[in-house]
Amino acid sequence: MSVINWKNFPADTNNLYFSAMESLQNLKDLLVNFFDGRNAHATFKNAVANMPFSLLGKVPAGLPYSIWQLVEHMRITQKDILDFSKDNGKYRPMNWPAEYWPDETSPKNEAEWDRSLKEIEADQQAFIALIKKGNENTLFAPFEHGDGQSLIREALLVIDHNSYHTGQIILVRRLLHDWAS
Repeated sequence: MSVINWKNFPADTNNLYFSAMESLQNLKDLLVNFFDGRNAHATFKNAVANMPFSLLGKVPAGLPYSIWQLVEHMRITQKDILDFSKDNGKYRPMNWPAEYWPDETSPKNEAEWDRSLKEIEADQQAFIALIKKGNENTLFAPFEHGDGQSLIREALLVIDHNSYHTGQIILVRRLLHDWAS
C-alpha cells in the first residue's frame, strides 16, 4: 500500500484526479486488509483455529454465549449485511435479535461447524470483491434501498462487528482454558 506524500501534492489540478484515485485505491486496500485481518488484532481464523469441538457449546459462568453462538451470530449478521449491500431487489430485513442469534449452544456436528466457518470466509471474500470493484460512486453513495447506508459504511460495520466478536471468542477460549496468549 502506498502512502501519499502530501508535501508533494500536485498544485496542478490535472493531477488532482489521479491523486484522488490513488487515495481511493489506498482506502480500498486498507478495507481489504481489515477484512483479511492484517492488523494489530488477532484474526478470526486464528481465534477459531484448532478449536476443540467439545468446547464449542460451553457457556462460561457469567457469559451469555458459547463460541458456537458467537460464530453463528457473526455468520448470520455478516450474510445479512452482505445481502443488503448487494441488494438485487430481493433483500428482506431480518427480525432483531431473534433471527441473528442461534438458540442452540453448539453445532449438531463437525460438518455444521465447518460449514459455518466456510460461509464466513466466502461472505468475507464476496464483500472484498464488492469493495475492489467499487468506485467513488458505489463506495460512498447511499444505497437506493436504504436510509443513508453506503457500501463503505456497511464494510466498516462488518469489520467492526467481526473484530468485536472475534475478541469475545478469544475471551471465551481463555475462560475455557483453551487459549495460549
